[in-house]
Amino acid sequence: MNIWSYIQGREGTIAFLSYQHASLAFQTVLVGSVVAIVVALLVYRLPLGSALTITASRIALTIPTLALLALLIVPFGLGVVSSFIMLAFFAAMPVVGNAIVGLRSVPPEVVESARGIGFSRGRILLTVELPLAWPVILTGIRVSTQMIVGVAAIVAYVLGPGLGSLIFNGLARLGGANALEMALTGTVLIVLIALIFDLLLVLLGRLTTPRGLS
Repeated sequence: MNIWSYIQGREGTIAFLSYQHASLAFQTVLVGSVVAIVVALLVYRLPLGSALTITASRIALTIPTLALLALLIVPFGLGVVSSFIMLAFFAAMPVVGNAIVGLRSVPPEVVESARGIGFSRGRILLTVELPLAWPVILTGIRVSTQMIVGVAAIVAYVLGPGLGSLIFNGLARLGGANALEMALTGTVLIVLIALIFDLLLVLLGRLTTPRGLS
């Protein structure tokens, strides 16, 4: 087994699949996180709404990815659209729970102090609550990113983009020439992408977390 010899001559294809995989993961985590934060902002002040949303997000993570993909194929067909919707859905789940917990954990006295000096509700949210909740929200985004980079390999089953095609084509050809090298190449690159994204999110956290919370 020699991964390097397999890669030689295929650098362009492998680089393109890696770009597809990273791009798909980045976009779906971004969209999922934005949707999750918006949902959290709508319900975090409501105890029952918060509890139901957190419970629903945890239950949603138990849905088999292939089952959801199969359901999405019916209206959206094979390829990018169904893959994107599935990944964005799962990407939102860890973030929404963390966003609600982070927002609800802001000390009430801090909010009251901001209100006492004349801050509007919107300004309190943007300048007090969200910054204080940001470290918890970012933790959810990190968890989501790691999960989605791995789960994104599954979309190869529905002709989605990314490194999953290397893994599943290799596994389908086990025993044949370069089959194991193909699967291992896809696996190793997915792990590297996950590590790079996590390092970038750690750096983002250091740059954006208020000094008193870092």
